[in-house]
Amino acid sequence: MERFFLLVLSCLGVSRVTADSLAAPVNVTIKALKANSAVVTWDIPEGDPVIGFAITQQKKDVRMLRFIQEVNTTTRSCALWDLEEETDYIVHVQSISMSGPSPLSEPLRFQTPKEAETQASKSKDEVTMEEVGQTTQLRAGELIIIVVVLIMWAGVIALFCRQYDIIKDNEPNNNKDKAKTSSECSTPEHPTGGLLRSKFPKNNNNRTPSVNIIEV
Repeated sequence: MERFFLLVLSCLGVSRVTADSLAAPVNVTIKALKANSAVVTWDIPEGDPVIGFAITQQKKDVRMLRFIQEVNTTTRSCALWDLEEETDYIVHVQSISMSGPSPLSEPLRFQTPKEAETQASKSKDEVTMEEVGQTTQLRAGELIIIVVVLIMWAGVIALFCRQYDIIKDNEPNNNKDKAKTSSECSTPEHPTGGLLRSKFPKNNNNRTPSVNIIEV
């Protein structure tokens, strides 16, 4: 890849040989415009055997030209440097083929901004990115807190349900134990429980009962 830079000072202009088979580049635009630099982009019609490009840069109302040429490339953009702030420029783009350059594109006029405006815009973008980063961090922290609280509530609910199931399972066993104890303590005379007492009077001194027989 070869790049040639030519600074031409002329009052009569610059003569060029054009190729009849090539069409002039289209959609010539300026991007990344700063106080001292810019980027020129363009498109070429389909089918053109382009092997390079040439750019003519000129200050408005000044006959000094900067001629930039690059071959053996298919790029569709070129950086402009050493521009002056608050200055009007005119740019033309040409395609280059094996048979020569194409006609000039339509002139593109642009003005470079002030250096202070560029710095202010850059600072504003940086502040905006910092604010976005801080907002993202805050949102992430809030989400973490919400998730932790939800997990804690889920644990409490699960523990409550488990305790409730244990209490519910123990209720039938308690009822059975109470019924068994009541049946063991009950007697025929005391259905609700108590001790069975003898109907016969106690015999003092362990004496056997006596029987008297009277004959008539």
